[in-house]
Amino acid sequence: MKSPISPTGENSAAEGYLKLISQAVATGWRHIDLLNWLQGDVQHYLPHDILLAGWGDFREGSIHHDVLSSRPGVRSYAAGTEVLPFLLGKFHDSWVAAQRKPCRLDFGEFAYLLGNASLPGSFSSVLRTMRSVLIHGICDERGRHECLYVLLRAGEIPAEPATTAMGVLMPHIDTALRQVTHLPQQHQHQPHRQSSPPTRSAPEDSCGLSERETQIMAWVAMGKTNSEIGTILNISGFTVKNHMQRIFQKLNVFNRTQAVSKVTRVALNG
Repeated sequence: MKSPISPTGENSAAEGYLKLISQAVATGWRHIDLLNWLQGDVQHYLPHDILLAGWGDFREGSIHHDVLSSRPGVRSYAAGTEVLPFLLGKFHDSWVAAQRKPCRLDFGEFAYLLGNASLPGSFSSVLRTMRSVLIHGICDERGRHECLYVLLRAGEIPAEPATTAMGVLMPHIDTALRQVTHLPQQHQHQPHRQSSPPTRSAPEDSCGLSERETQIMAWVAMGKTNSEIGTILNISGFTVKNHMQRIFQKLNVFNRTQAVSKVTRVALNG
């Protein structure tokens, strides 16, 4: 049985970082292997209950995600994770505001994004128990997207050694996660790599809605107002209203209830 790393003293800390980094470059990892690594010695430097990973085009809201946690119900594609792209977008805004440096926040600032309803033991209900957040990311210039990593904890995440460790270990956490085999859902929704910016609009869904319109309808289905949706998506309520008018025209409906009903029916029946 290996002895845990103790971050006491500069030499011990350096040795601990080196050991974690050497582990991170191992190959053939599965999600469970990465989870065990994060829940093991990494906890001495980065204490957390949940790791959220997001990558893609945050400016356009095209974000993919992964979740690593030992908490029951907290899985990458569990019920309630549809809120993650918007939540990760808000975390990204905070990271950018912090000049893309590790930043600690109070999760209470983001709890409104979870809505009002959640089942006990669900992804959303577990998120509500989180108190502190530590955020850092990596700009992938070659892949033309950014990777964001968010640590959440029910208790306080200490400023040190966590903030320093986030800066030191983040590239290696990123390396480890990139070596993990994608989940089936991620294979289905991987962003297409392009050598140049797209020259045509995003593909429409089975209802004829654009990606942005589909995002808006997801929030309409949760009972959000135009103003609330605008706040979540960083657009004005007036812009949301214009989107809604186009959605009504595409769906040939007259109100939000009819729109939600039609989108749901098409989703179920194909």
